[in-house]
Amino acid sequence: MWIGIDVMTEDELGDLLGRPWFRRYVYDADELALADSFGAERAREFLTGRFAGKEAALKVIGTGVGAGVTPRQVAILRADDGAPVVRLSGTAARRARERGIGALNLSITHKKGFVVAAAIGVPAPCGHHPDRPDD
Repeated sequence: MWIGIDVMTEDELGDLLGRPWFRRYVYDADELALADSFGAERAREFLTGRFAGKEAALKVIGTGVGAGVTPRQVAILRADDGAPVVRLSGTAARRARERGIGALNLSITHKKGFVVAAAIGVPAPCGHHPDRPDD
């Protein structure tokens, strides 16, 4: 099992959230669409939480930003109950498989201007090889 944690202030991203290049580099189209459905203050809080979640998830994967992994490859979507759901793509997905991670669970919380994200990588089932289909 792998654990990653990230802590930020809600205003830490400041003007970056208003810059299109930053939004395209960091966020998946589905994340941006959801943020755009909120008011400005809630969208800022939401995107900051997603950023912290991506940082925590990248720590679990063992890469951080770099090694061919971009934050956008860690999309944090919503389950029907509102809980965050992690969808990996590209190099982030490959690195998670190589590490033996079968699932990545995430929790994000906001309190008094702070955002905390905790990610847990759950090992793939025993005997399951990530590059070989099940028999």
